[in-house]
Amino acid sequence: MTESPALPALWPAPLAPGAVDATVTVPGSKSVTNRGLVLAALSSEPGWLRRPLRSRDTLLMAEALRTMGVGIEETASSSSAGAVGQAGGGEAWRVIPAGLHGPATVDVGNAGTVMRFLPPVAALADGPIRFDGDPRSYERPLGGVIEALRALGARIDDDGRGSLPMTVHGGGALDGGPVEIDASSSSQFVSALLLSAPRFNQGVEVRHVGAALPSMPHIRMTVDMLRSVGAQVDTPEAGGEPNVWRVTPGALLGRDLIVEPDLSNAQPFLAAALVTGGKVTIPDWPEHTTQPGDALREIFTTMGGSCELTDQGLTFTGSGRIHGIDVDLGEVGELTPGIAAVAALADSPSTLRGVAHLRLHETDRLAALTKELNELGGDVTETADGLHIRPRALHGGVFHTYDDHRLATAAAIIGLAVEGVEVENVATTGKTLPDFPAMWTDMLDPAAAPARRV
Repeated sequence: MTESPALPALWPAPLAPGAVDATVTVPGSKSVTNRGLVLAALSSEPGWLRRPLRSRDTLLMAEALRTMGVGIEETASSSSAGAVGQAGGGEAWRVIPAGLHGPATVDVGNAGTVMRFLPPVAALADGPIRFDGDPRSYERPLGGVIEALRALGARIDDDGRGSLPMTVHGGGALDGGPVEIDASSSSQFVSALLLSAPRFNQGVEVRHVGAALPSMPHIRMTVDMLRSVGAQVDTPEAGGEPNVWRVTPGALLGRDLIVEPDLSNAQPFLAAALVTGGKVTIPDWPEHTTQPGDALREIFTTMGGSCELTDQGLTFTGSGRIHGIDVDLGEVGELTPGIAAVAALADSPSTLRGVAHLRLHETDRLAALTKELNELGGDVTETADGLHIRPRALHGGVFHTYDDHRLATAAAIIGLAVEGVEVENVATTGKTLPDFPAMWTDMLDPAAAPARRV
């Protein structure tokens, strides 16, 4: 594989030459990869992750676990020599659990999964583990995890900030037990405690107290993955108390995990079919999944397309028209930027609700979407918990990304229909979708794709 060329500071988003007709292989799920790495690191025997995502967030997670003593061996067969991050091929990571230890320093970058999932792991280590990251990571919510870990017996030095940077002084074990936490700003607070709970002396009983929990599919993903490695988990869905999760202490089994394609990262490509009135197939789309991105089938169909799920994958077809939508995205908030981009090109207004928590993501996504779409001529109003979008004729201009990968892919969607859109720092897509610019170009011109993949 040739190295990807350096990306310009302002990337000209390609205008679609017509209706797209492409098959796009989407790399593995970041959410599954990083949960799988944590569970494998805490297991009682080695395990495998097959077709993992290789992106900034997952490589940060792997390197962080290595700094605490976990062995992670990366292998790849010749069949995996396609674009960086592509599914298919033979790439696999063998995870070899070991005694967790410090001193060590973890670079979280701006990865919510790393900054939230690993402090409970660090509490099980022998020695201090320092956590640091990008400047934006200092502003992202972490206090709920810190206070919950303290209540469970951990010693953490954060100088009273409730945020990064901080040091977890691992004592080799953690008492665990019942704890209350307000996870209304991020469902990752609950997942963080559940993932490590089988290794706590008393397990854990996590009780969410606060406003409605966002992104519940991600908590269901955590629970399903815990159960798949032998953990006993009681949940509200299984007849338990509302907003209470219990994990029993016990050994976790090493397993052979095949990572699903990242369905949220399929969003811009499905959106391309909707925007251009074309057709896009995503291979290996699972029939049953806890990934939030699966909601795209219903949402984009409502907005004017149709889809068919077969053994080959999901084929989405645009009708040539885009309709506005009134939708609560509270459980699937990460899809909001892409949906907002499509809504800005629709034939009627849209209201996106239930996503106030997006103000605390990689950037304030609601403010950023409002500003950037309006500067291209749009009519977007920020509401208390979302966006109201009235379609207007858009024009070209610079679309700023604020180091947010989903802002960058949203801008690319707009660029399909609006000439002259320039995406500032498209390289930020490497956080979860490596090689996005080449994948996007290949989708628009499949005949040229093999030449770019030599």
